[in-house]
Amino acid sequence: MAIKGETYSLIEVESYIPDKRSGRYGEVHIRPVPGQAGFDPSLHVQCSKDLSTEHPVGTRFLIKGKLNDLKGGGKFIYSSYQWTYEVISMGKGPIIKG
Repeated sequence: MAIKGETYSLIEVESYIPDKRSGRYGEVHIRPVPGQAGFDPSLHVQCSKDLSTEHPVGTRFLIKGKLNDLKGGGKFIYSSYQWTYEVISMGKGPIIKG
């Protein structure tokens, strides 16, 4: 569900393997890179699976996204799976196909 007044902006994100999956699917997840106002690194990012399956773990990307919330489920960043993204730097981890 959209948060009223939130607009899309460019957000730097990275792929990582979390210690705990906390109900999320897949081994590799995407999170905001620390230091960006309004986008805490603890936020989940909903985006194209290509970011987590086609690039090495630790790769950084620039995506267009905005803050959303699930009814009673917490906040997350949404970016359409159809949108393009930019690879900023390649990670050193394995490529894990989903």
